[in-house]
Amino acid sequence: MTEKNHMFSFINKLRIGSVTQKLTVSFLIVILIGSLLLSLPFAHYSTAPDTPYFDHLFTAVSMVCVTGLSVFPISQVYNGLGQIIALLLMQIGGLGVVTLIAVSMFALRQRLGLSAQSLLQSALSRPDNTNLKHYLFSVYKITLTLEGLIAFILMFDFIPRFGWKSGMFNSLFLAVSAFCNAGFDNLGPDSLKDFLLNPLLNFTLAFAIIAGGLGFAVWLDLFQAFKCYLQRRPRRFRAAVRQISNQSRLVLYTTAFILFGGTLLSWLTEMGNAETLANHTVPQQVMISFFQTVTMRTAGFSTLSYLDTEAATNFLYIAQMIIGGAPGGTAGGIKVTTAAITFLLFKSELSGQSEVTFRHRVIHNKTIKQTLTVLIFFFALAAAGYFFLLLSESHLAPTALLFETVSAIATVGVSMDVTPELSSAGRFIIMLLMFVGRVGPITVLLSFLQKKEKVIHYTPTDISLG
Repeated sequence: MTEKNHMFSFINKLRIGSVTQKLTVSFLIVILIGSLLLSLPFAHYSTAPDTPYFDHLFTAVSMVCVTGLSVFPISQVYNGLGQIIALLLMQIGGLGVVTLIAVSMFALRQRLGLSAQSLLQSALSRPDNTNLKHYLFSVYKITLTLEGLIAFILMFDFIPRFGWKSGMFNSLFLAVSAFCNAGFDNLGPDSLKDFLLNPLLNFTLAFAIIAGGLGFAVWLDLFQAFKCYLQRRPRRFRAAVRQISNQSRLVLYTTAFILFGGTLLSWLTEMGNAETLANHTVPQQVMISFFQTVTMRTAGFSTLSYLDTEAATNFLYIAQMIIGGAPGGTAGGIKVTTAAITFLLFKSELSGQSEVTFRHRVIHNKTIKQTLTVLIFFFALAAAGYFFLLLSESHLAPTALLFETVSAIATVGVSMDVTPELSSAGRFIIMLLMFVGRVGPITVLLSFLQKKEKVIHYTPTDISLG
């Protein structure tokens, strides 16, 4: 039995019953190993300040949960080896340790048992086990191809700026971080603020963030549609578009709406702010607003200080953080599908429809129930986390703590510069929020409460809602 097989057997033989529990534990194992490696002296610069293990644990949680919150600039503490460990943690966090083990076993032509297949299916957010091996390899091909392309484009700026060695590594580091929506950079304490007006970096990272946040199922649908378009004679766009599933269409429509609406609204609220946009040209203002809207979809990069942005703008950012990206991708939040189904439910009630529909198809009641469960659990956890932060961090501004809370549970990673100021209790709360946000509110809830589905029919009753 290979080492990878041993790891799968270890996860499966843990005294935990459900697939969701095993998935949750797999993230905990990676976090523990990563924090231990990051805390060892060989991963640090000799001139780095002494940092306690708890700070490295916080950093490991943030990396594996692809969040981006940090109590110190990683470029000032971790040397080249430490940054390679950080890059691997972000990559594993973005794709999931279960998928990494599975693709290694498939590559060695070993078969997965039914239990391992169920675990992998849950990790990939797949509805069934059909073509699981093909889908998994497609996920890795998409990831490596896009990360390589993004790194290559960034090299045009970074190699002249940092030299060949540092330029290539920094490009790869940022490409992985952006595609995985991790939000970490190794460019120094000012992060990306020096690149505020750099079109190449802004649009390249924006593409990387959107690509990772769309979800792999959407990319496979788009590739299938493009393949269909090329193969047909004569080429017909409508025939190709029909290859795209309703799930992918809902993701694409909602994503486009959020990006356009978020860019427009943030530009309108900031265009008169001398600290952010007012001193730049209109095209530059739109680019800056677009990048902030993209990064708020759980990426965590920042080219602005959110202490300088207007309160109304920060409110918009919080809303965008909550929505997040698509299921089956590297983004967090409640997911764009959850937000879209909530809107469709609201629309159906206003229009008097008895069922929730999208493109003349009925959305199952089970999906509606899961949507409401995710919303309730997400906001309940966010409210609880914010409440305890207000208790433990009374010396910090409540607005900044709310921003931090949503950023953590939505795995975004942006901050109003309060993360280093948090006490040990505050950092522990943020770690819990990041973990729940990455593993998924519904996954964490089911890992504690999952039982066999019961079909019970009772006599209906009427409840007045006002």
